Amino acid sequence: MDEKALLHRYLNEARDALLWKLDGLSEYDVRRPLTPTGTNLLGLVKHAAGVELNYFGRVFGRPFPGAPLWSTAQALPASDMYASLDESRESVVAFYGRVRAYADETIAALPVDAPGVVPWWSESRRAVSLREVLLDVIVELHRHAGHADVVRELVDGAVGMQDGNTNMPEVEASWWAGHHARLEEIAAAADPALRG
Repeated sequence: MDEKALLHRYLNEARDALLWKLDGLSEYDVRRPLTPTGTNLLGLVKHAAGVELNYFGRVFGRPFPGAPLWSTAQALPASDMYASLDESRESVVAFYGRVRAYADETIAALPVDAPGVVPWWSESRRAVSLREVLLDVIVELHRHAGHADVVRELVDGAVGMQDGNTNMPEVEASWWAGHHARLEEIAAAADPALRG
């Protein structure tokens, strides 16, 4: 497998993991903010779309046609991190599908050393190659797939790295309650302020 194909494979693994975390959940649960900053599953997918449309579009002189306001510098803070009431799950996922196809066109059309410019990075780092952008986006999307992993576990207890691969020890569900209790005891015992 050549370098670009390998990088593309890792990109697709992150993309697929993010989308898979939505499976089987209600509208409420895909939108539910489970951190103080509002992190939610559908918002992570929407954010990934914004990341890809900018990095694989604007950076290489191929701005995404009709890019939404939330994907621009004029957007309100964090507006790319949640779906508004007029954005359905289906519309966000379909939009991400269009962005993925557009990004894939850029990836297919350019060699890995093709030059690009990231205007929102510091002047000393702006000049990049497709290779650098692929690596940057892979890291970002895998990071967000990890966020989605934790959020999904908080929503309904479901865990897993990929469909069909929980990447977790095969133990009884009751074992986890005991494990959690042991970790809580260790954490409390390790903190001098909590030791009596």
